[in-house]
Parts: sequence; structure tokens; C-alpha cells
Amino acid sequence: MLNGLNVEGTTPLHRMSVRMKLAILLVCGLALYAVSSLFILIPAFVIAALIYFTTGLAFREAVSRLKPILFTILILLIATAYLTSLREAAESFFRLMAIVLFAGAVTATTATGDFIDEITRLLQPLDRLGLVRAADVGLAFGLVLRFVPDIFNHYQSIREAHRARGLKVRPLTILAPLIILTLKDADTIAMAIDARGFRRPRETRI
Repeated sequence: MLNGLNVEGTTPLHRMSVRMKLAILLVCGLALYAVSSLFILIPAFVIAALIYFTTGLAFREAVSRLKPILFTILILLIATAYLTSLREAAESFFRLMAIVLFAGAVTATTATGDFIDEITRLLQPLDRLGLVRAADVGLAFGLVLRFVPDIFNHYQSIREAHRARGLKVRPLTILAPLIILTLKDADTIAMAIDARGFRRPRETRI
């Protein structure tokens, strides 16, 4: 079972602060959405791929992490090509894949705990104003990251169980047990959070 999405390493991205990585990711995402030239989007995609595949992830695992989002992007690509043009579909593909690869590189080089701490710190001004609970948002973000490898492992286990019984692997036959297992995990984590008092009611300020 995976303990998270990050891998140990000594690359420049590993040594960079979480805040800097998030800032660069935000700037890259906005910049890529501001351009529509394949002469820029294709090199950006190549650079993002080079960064992603040199984070220390095994090639097979790196590709496996991309499969779910790649399926979604391909559906969007087909719809875009049908409704607009092949050029716009190609632009969307390289733009989205570059962003996904950049985000994957950031996730692979940053521990979940560091993500939680940084998001909590960034939201402290809003927390002091009473607009959000910084600790709760940081915890929720960390749980989302933590659930990704678990859901993927559940999917692999269910698929292997189907194959062992000689059954065809179909989305509908996998979806129901996957949802049940995920909800069980969510319920267990919710009870653990309540037992440790993480979700205490906010004090009333007079």
C-alpha cells in the first residue's frame, strides 16, 4: 500500500519550498491558458514531461498515475475536435497535459504534511477573520491527496479479483465495490478525526 504520492529525492524541485512550487504552478497554469500557440504549448508539454519523469518515480508508476486523467482529457479532446477544430483540440490537449505533468511533479516532490502545513499558513489571515478554518481546509486537502493512492490500489485489487474469477473487467462492475470501499475508508478516517478532536467547534467570539 502506498503511503502517499511523494517520492524521496534530491532534485531541485525536491529542495524547493512548497510555497515557491505552488506559486510557480499557479503562474505556469495561468500562462498556459493565456496562450494558444502550438509553438509554445508543445515545448511546454515536453519540458513538463521531462520534469515529471525525472522526479524519481518509476516509469511504470509515473505512467499509471496519468492514466485516469488522461482518459478524461481524451474525452475532452474528442468533444473539442467535434465541436470546434482539430487545432483547438490539439492546443487543449498539450495545454492540459502540461499542467497535469507540472502538477504531478509538484505532488511527487512534496510530502503531504508539507502541503497541509503550507496551506494552513496561507489561510491563517482568513482564519483570523473568521471566514475559514485554516486547519480544516489543510486537513481536507491532505486527505484528498492521501486518498488518491488508496483509491487506485482499491481499483487494482478489484480488477485483479475480477480477472482471477474469469470475469470481464467492466466499469460498472468495478464502480460499485470501489465506491463502497472508498466510503468505508472515509468513514473510518472521519471517526479517527472525531476521536482525536480535530474538528472542534469554533469558539464564539464576543
